[in-house]
Amino acid sequence: MSSIGTIAAAARAPLTGRRVLVIEDEYFIADDITRELASLGAEVIGPIGEIEEAQRVLRAGTVIDGALLDINIRSSMVFPLARELKTRNVPFLFTTGYDKATLSPEFQDVPVFEKPLDLPAMSRSLVGMMLRGGTA
Repeated sequence: MSSIGTIAAAARAPLTGRRVLVIEDEYFIADDITRELASLGAEVIGPIGEIEEAQRVLRAGTVIDGALLDINIRSSMVFPLARELKTRNVPFLFTTGYDKATLSPEFQDVPVFEKPLDLPAMSRSLVGMMLRGGTA
């Protein structure tokens, strides 16, 4: 493949070879997110709809290159998982029905995408964070 072809392929599938954790408990939203990320070449871990299952994935040492976290999973807040991802320097963003004002100061630098989700904008944000290697 020519270098132009390689660049074009990377632009179409910028997450090829990257593993993205999806924590979302609403089936249709989780399915939409999974399809969007797969179209960008990502290997999706999940979607996971329970905090305990997500904690098991993190404890297992699963390689995670990026993550999308719904703030409220079955009436439990996802912040302990977000803290763990931050500790590991894994870029992530929040999806939620809440607005950013509800976040504690420790997460003010994390992008928030309100539902209904703008999947292309959310994906661009995640791709940008993963390519830069940070959360903001």
